[in-house]
This record gives sequence, structure tokens and C-alpha cells, in this order.
Amino acid sequence: MAATGLAARTVVKGLPLADDWVRAILLVLAGSMIAFLFDRSRQSLQAALDVKLAAVEAAESRYRRAFERAALGFATANGRGELLRLNKRLGALLGYLEDDLVGRPLDELVHEDDRAPLKNSLAALTSEAPWFGSEVRLIKKDGSALWAWLTLSLSASDTAPSDSLFVIVDDITERRADREALIAQNEWLDLALSAGRLGTWRIDYGQDVISGSPQFWEILGLSPMAFRPLSDLSSIVHPSDWGKLAPPLGTNRRGVNYDVEIRLKRPDGQVRWIALRGREENHDGRDRRIGIAADLTERRQTTLLRAAVRKQETLMLELRHRFSNLFPVITAIVKMQDAPEGNIVEFKETLVERIRALEATHMLLTRSADLSSTIRDLVVQELQPFSQDGKTAITGPDIKISGGAAESFAMIIHELTTNSIKHGVLGDAQGKIEARWAFTSGGTGDEIVFDWIETGRRRAAPIKRQGFGSMVLGVDGTPLVGHSSQFEVREDGFRYSLRLSPKQIQA
Repeated sequence: MAATGLAARTVVKGLPLADDWVRAILLVLAGSMIAFLFDRSRQSLQAALDVKLAAVEAAESRYRRAFERAALGFATANGRGELLRLNKRLGALLGYLEDDLVGRPLDELVHEDDRAPLKNSLAALTSEAPWFGSEVRLIKKDGSALWAWLTLSLSASDTAPSDSLFVIVDDITERRADREALIAQNEWLDLALSAGRLGTWRIDYGQDVISGSPQFWEILGLSPMAFRPLSDLSSIVHPSDWGKLAPPLGTNRRGVNYDVEIRLKRPDGQVRWIALRGREENHDGRDRRIGIAADLTERRQTTLLRAAVRKQETLMLELRHRFSNLFPVITAIVKMQDAPEGNIVEFKETLVERIRALEATHMLLTRSADLSSTIRDLVVQELQPFSQDGKTAITGPDIKISGGAAESFAMIIHELTTNSIKHGVLGDAQGKIEARWAFTSGGTGDEIVFDWIETGRRRAAPIKRQGFGSMVLGVDGTPLVGHSSQFEVREDGFRYSLRLSPKQIQA
């Protein structure tokens, strides 16, 4: 172009000047450089664009594979809720082919009871609240319902038209069934605990706190709270039982059963017996106990009442038995008592004195259910009506015997006395009785051996193996109190022995 211009100028004006040639050459060079630079820039831009397009295609391919192979149901929809595209998982969940669902409104797949809330939530989607999720029932192709967690979110940016939705469907049918089963199980458990008047509790020794159900706090007589310092219970738990709430000792205590009973005085003044049953655990090196609590007060009162009734029945049976034996005893006393030189007055006084001694023994036995006595007192009171004739010898240390054991031991002495009156030396002018007792090795912590020895007259009748008296004496080796009872009938009399442990007679 520059050469053409220069030639035209030569024709018109004659020979060209040197400056014109220089300008022409420079113009040619500048044009060539511009063309070269433009071509290089175009090639660079094309290469960069190709790289970007390849990256976009790779990302799209990855997202497409993730979309198609996801374990959740995925779909896209327009602003009206019509499905545009979905993955295989969503079709499999609902039992449809992809073509069957494309273009179909999402709310048609939702259970009629869940459609209205879904439409309201869909209409409320904005850039400020671009998503929501809820549990809904989806209707499968076969008409059955599928519980799903449905998430809808706006997939368009703020600058683009808001006409695109992203849909995520998660099948929660099994999880919901498990959750409902767990809820039902908990409801049954709560019902059982409530019906049984049981409370649940937990002691965390790392934080030194105790927590429990409302029923647990009601059992303790305290207002319900999420938790309390364990030390707060020291004001109501009996001091002798406070140690039962102390932290477990030793290591590897996880799973060890925990079963204690404590006494407490509630704020309303009632004294209650509470059972704590559970197990010990250790989490992250911190000890704790969990379990249930039950109020045993009524049960304990019933048990004590039944024991008292049984004891009263036994006492009444013994009193009836003693009453039936009273007449032979009085008859024997009358027979053994002679009127000195025909003095009826003296005979009467002596007889009354012995009968009163018998009454004293009876009263001592009656009181021994509540008051302690000694072995000597029981033996002396029973044999006192016969002591003036020199027929008795009583030897042994003073040993305290508690109420229940004293009652049983007095019954044994009375039975021996009655049998001796009926069949032994006390029913005859001849013979003698020796009652003696001693510790086996001379120490107060050893067992006590008691012996009843009759000499001077052979028993008139053999020992019976049944009846109330045989039970009291322990013909089978198990007397009413003590153990190892033995009977020995001799040519000149009779011997009975038994052993008593200090724990039995001092309990």
C-alpha cells in the first residue's frame, strides 16, 4: 500500500524524495509488527480458553458422575417445582424411570397431608432464606409411602433469574421406624418405672453431682432438678449410710453391680428406706454409677409387721403350751409339799410361796421378749420352787442374754423343768438336778456349753420325737436357740446339753 502511494506521487510530481521512501518503509514495518502481535495474542487467548473449557468440562464430568452415582436422590426443578433432571437413585427410590418424572410437579409425588406445608415452604424461598428441609412422605409408583428428608435450595445466584431449584431426597424410612420403636420403648419404660414407682438416677463422681428423673426426686422428697451436688444429700441421708454413696474403690470396676439400701429423713420429716440398684461405670477415667431407686419403706414395714405377727403367734402358742403344762406343775408342787406335823396353815403358806415363784418365772419369760436377762436369772426363776429342798444345783458365770434369745432359752428351761416334773426327779422326792454352763475354753468370745443333769432316778418315760416340746428342745439337734443339742438317758438319770454362740445370745 505504501509503495502504491509512493508510485502515484512520482507520476504526479516527478521523482520521489528520500524522506518519502523512509516513511513508506517504516509504515510497512509497523503494519507487519501489528499483524504479528495480533496473531500471537489470538493464539494465547485461544490456548487459555481451551484450558478453561477443559477444566469446566472435567468439573462438569465429575459433578455429573457424582450426581448419577450418589446414594441420595438428586434432582433439579424449575421455579414451579417441575422436575427437570434426576439421578438414578431418585428414580429407584420412587420406582419410576427418569422419563416418567421429567416435567412432573414435585408436589404430586408428596403425600396429600404434606403438600400444603411443602408449597408454603417453597413459596417462602428467597435469597435471604435460600433453602429448607423437612420430613415428608413421598408416594412411590406402587402407591406405598416412603419417609424422606426432603431438602430444597435455590440454585441460581442473586443476579440470575430465580427459576431453578436443587432437590435432595434422603430415604429415612428405616431410621424413622427405629426412632419410633425407640420412642415406644422409652414410653413403655417410663410407664413401667411410673407403675413401679421407680426413679432413675446417675452419680458422676468426676463432677461430684447427682442427677435423676422427677420420680427419683419425689422419692427423696426433693423438688425436681437437672442435677444437684452430691453433698446436698448429706443433710437427708442417715450418717451411717452416707458412706454407701462414696466413690467406688479400685480399678476395672466397669459393669460391677451396685446394690445398697439407705435410710433418709425427708424434708417433710418422714424417715424412708430407699434401695439404689444399678451398676458402676468408668468413662475417660471418671467413675460414675447409674441405676434405679425404689422406696422400700412400706415393704420393710410390712416385713417387720409380719415378723411381729409371727413372733406374737409363737408367743401365744408357747403361752398356751405353758398354760396347759401349768396344772401338772402345780399338781407336782402340791404332791411334793408335805404338811409339817399336820400344820395346814404352814402347808398353805409354803404352797402359795412356790406357786408365786412359778408365777415369777412365767412373768420373766413374758418380759424377756423386750428386756435382757441373764442365763442365771432364767434358770433360778424356773427352779426356785424346788430349790428349798436341796434338789437343785446351779453354777455358771453371769452371761447376758438378749430379749429374743432369752425368751427362747427360758422356754427350753421351762420345758426341761416340766419334763422333769412329769417324768424325772422333780416329780419324785428322790434325785437331784444340776444346771451348769461355761465357756468352752474359758474365754468370753468362745461358745457356751449348757448342761442339764438329773441324777438319782431313772426317767419314767422315753423322750418323744414330736410335739411342741420336742421342737423347743431340739430333738433333731436344732433347739429353739443355740445348736448341737444332745439327749442322754442314763441308768440313774438324764442329761441334756446344747451350745450357745455369743453372737446368738447378744444379738
